[in-house]
Amino acid sequence: MLYPSVDSLKSKIDSKYTLVTLAAKRAREMQESRNPLLQKYTSHKNVGKALEEIATGALSKQEQDASIIYEDEV
Repeated sequence: MLYPSVDSLKSKIDSKYTLVTLAAKRAREMQESRNPLLQKYTSHKNVGKALEEIATGALSKQEQDASIIYEDEV
């Protein structure tokens, strides 16, 4: 992966695990609904497009609500 670089992505998201999780979720969302956040993408694949969105700041991590119990925590 040449663009965006991992170093530039690490400045936006604190950990590689969070970065991969966020990009994967966004790629699945893009595959299902086709709602772009950017005008033009360099990448042709959804994961690359999600990483581009993170690099530009159009997509960022949301804080979890402590009162909500998520499915993966049960």
